[in-house]
Amino acid sequence: MEKLSIKEKIGFALGDGAANIAWRGVSTFLLIFYTDVFGINPAAVGILLLIARFSDGVSDVAMGIIGDRTNTRHGKFRPWILWSAIPLGISLSLLFTSPNLSETGKIIYGYTTYIIFTLVYTANNIPYGALMAVMTGDDKERTSLGSYRMVGAFAGGMLVQGALLFLVASFGNINPTVTVNKIEDKKYEVSVSSHESVENVNIKTKDGIATFVWSGKATDSLNVPTKGKSISVEADKSYDFIVSGEENITPEAITVIDQKKGYGYSIYLLSVVLAICMIVTFYTTKERVSPPKDQQTNLGKDMKDLITNRPWIVLLIIGLVFQVYNSIKQGIVVIYFSHYLNNQLLAASFMVALMLASIAGAMITSPLARMVGKRNLFIYAFLFSGFINALIIFCGPGDIAGIYALGILSEASAAIFPTLFFAMLGDAADYSEFVHGRRATGLVYSAGSFSTKLGGGVAGAIIGFVLAYFNYDGMDEVAIQGAIPGIKMLMSWIPSVVALVGAGTMALYPLNQKKMDEITSELQRRRTLQA
Repeated sequence: MEKLSIKEKIGFALGDGAANIAWRGVSTFLLIFYTDVFGINPAAVGILLLIARFSDGVSDVAMGIIGDRTNTRHGKFRPWILWSAIPLGISLSLLFTSPNLSETGKIIYGYTTYIIFTLVYTANNIPYGALMAVMTGDDKERTSLGSYRMVGAFAGGMLVQGALLFLVASFGNINPTVTVNKIEDKKYEVSVSSHESVENVNIKTKDGIATFVWSGKATDSLNVPTKGKSISVEADKSYDFIVSGEENITPEAITVIDQKKGYGYSIYLLSVVLAICMIVTFYTTKERVSPPKDQQTNLGKDMKDLITNRPWIVLLIIGLVFQVYNSIKQGIVVIYFSHYLNNQLLAASFMVALMLASIAGAMITSPLARMVGKRNLFIYAFLFSGFINALIIFCGPGDIAGIYALGILSEASAAIFPTLFFAMLGDAADYSEFVHGRRATGLVYSAGSFSTKLGGGVAGAIIGFVLAYFNYDGMDEVAIQGAIPGIKMLMSWIPSVVALVGAGTMALYPLNQKKMDEITSELQRRRTLQA
């Protein structure tokens, strides 16, 4: 029941900050990287994400079992955070590395690196999640720790979502030669060349408003006006366009970005930050709660206790649902801003705003939970966030303020989901010990973590299938414009339907605050007797 110091809470929070550099980086940018940069079909990407997440289930449960049976002088779970810190950074870097392969080779590389990443992430994140339940036996202190954790998580997410696109633009700049000749008002002839050959260069104006057509070619189905061009350039060869729709276009207003290089170097840098933060978490935290001294290792009993643990079963479904909701919202942002609002860099400031809203949401979760209870707060957050998010469907490309306002309100409420969820998994572990006299913290958290990972895979599949239904092709501007209705749906009411399902499911959760107070007091009594 020892109270945790601010230093230890911050140290613990840095771990989820690091994890979210990986998690948010993958959930927000991997889909657009695969489709627009690496060149994989969106339907194939959707299947890849879903299958890889299903395969995660076995490794999650296995890691929970391994964690419960790990015994070192540093504890059961902390050592895994240290051991996996550097491998996690390396596997994240491999995800955003784009070797020159055939279409089949790209898919094989995608499956291989993504599955490796999920395995290493599991070896890191399952012990990290379980660590929260053994740092303190006080469920209220655990809720406070959960708030710190989510502030750290959202800070890490803000770092990757706010900085990555700017880092891509910086690292991917190929220093091209650009000439601009004005033809008439809002119409220019633009010539671009590079001293090196580069695959998949993205050419557009900084404001993203002007349309491009190839110079000297008829405007037909093969040369329609598009807001930018994605091409491969040969060294010292000139590429000429007619650019229309903006005033005062200068060479400096034309951006020419090597996206493969930009994404690769940016992720390499962030992976170093990730590894450092994980190592700090290991050195600043301590494990205090252990299983009952007379508990014998028995996997069969652990599994039986788990499948009869009703609070955990409800949380298993809730983890899946809220992660589908959040991952759809996160996964479509860059595509929405790039192709509907025609301003990719604006997505960075939008995601920073959402992260700040998430931090605020995480900080108010603990006092709100004390007022209305965790279960009721979860339901209210689902309903409010889903309703607000659905309103985005009514926003046009010029309604930037409205999109920001609705996104911020929805995200502040959605931040409550993970903050409560991981604290409530600790409650489910307490409930199992209260009823059965046995504790398998790692197993409880591993299965709960699997549900959130599977939710991310399901969300990726939903995004991929919807985009494929609308014939989205990230390297074809004409196809992109035809997929705008699907992009708008994914940004607005599709995740809101998922939120309604979550609210209904949470109504089945059986642990209110009165019951948790009873469980906490009884477990403390038992531990005192055993001491």
